[in-house]
Amino acid sequence: MALSTTPRLIAAASAIALLAACDPAALDREAGADIFDASFGESTRNNYLIHTGQLSHVVSLAQRFNREVPDTINFAFNSAAIDATAARILDQQAHFIRQFPEVTFRVYGHTDLVGSDAYNRQLGLRRAQAVVNYFSARGISKSRLEAVVSFGETQPLIQTQNPEERNRRTVTEVSGFVQDAPLILNGKYAEVIFREYVNSAAPAPAVQGGLGELTAGASGG
Repeated sequence: MALSTTPRLIAAASAIALLAACDPAALDREAGADIFDASFGESTRNNYLIHTGQLSHVVSLAQRFNREVPDTINFAFNSAAIDATAARILDQQAHFIRQFPEVTFRVYGHTDLVGSDAYNRQLGLRRAQAVVNYFSARGISKSRLEAVVSFGETQPLIQTQNPEERNRRTVTEVSGFVQDAPLILNGKYAEVIFREYVNSAAPAPAVQGGLGELTAGASGG
């Protein structure tokens, strides 16, 4: 089940506009917090996007990604293996990402509530890393991808202590722009956002094996 981030992106953009009109200090503290979770060290990045005028463009492209591509895949219990259904979704994501070489993306890993918090944070991170590796195998530079954040079991979609597939997921999101890309150097963010995305183009061929195996020993969701 896809988890769209568009509503919170819109809310964040509205808050930015209000804050900009009244309190620059508050703008630094609050703007963009719903887009990149500040608890994982994103306040500096958010402020940079705001002060360079990039944030509204990032929001626009994130909304487009959410509209056009499923952003979420799910996993089996205690697994970071990418199954056939997840691979089909990731191929769609990878195709979109390849169309926008000036854009960076983040992959957030999640688990269900079964198992310890520490184990589930590691499992969520392994899931995010498996997705990054999948993209890399399809020709996307890891310099444009981040899998450094794992929410573990702290943000379930379904509130249950039982195994729940919808909570065992990764979510791919737009995170910013590659700063040395020619269009970005010239401030032409709009050209990136409105570039034609060719849905008919064939995705890269599947790569078999080696992506996120089960971990022996302790288990989680």
